Amino acid sequence: MRLIVINGPNLNLLGVREKSIYGDRTFEDFFMELKEEYDNVELFYFQSNHEGSIIDKIHEIGFDYDGIILNAGAYTHTSVAIADALAAVTTPAVEVHISNIHKRESFRHHSYLTPNCIGMITGLGLQGYKLAIEYFINK
Repeated sequence: MRLIVINGPNLNLLGVREKSIYGDRTFEDFFMELKEEYDNVELFYFQSNHEGSIIDKIHEIGFDYDGIILNAGAYTHTSVAIADALAAVTTPAVEVHISNIHKRESFRHHSYLTPNCIGMITGLGLQGYKLAIEYFINK
């Protein structure tokens, strides 16, 4: 099984930005733990602050992988283009958010991505990524 975690803008700053919301762990450290815990799964990681790069990655892997775990960051609330990329590929995606987007500013309450994802996990911290992996393993 091949899964990819795709993180969007500003998620490269996990561990140093807004620790009260996002915690103090870097995603790279967390991802290494995921790879160790799920050593029977081929796990890949991609992060970009650029919308087009995220779209390019979805196009690149979107017909060959078993799942996409996508935290598009702020692009969740603005990017019809990323939503269209998800709709264009056959690899299913689970949308993940570290914080509970429904408890934050009102502009964060809407996701353009959700209609093109099989589900959304929000507000459970980094644990949301693990739950997405478990979903793909057990589906």
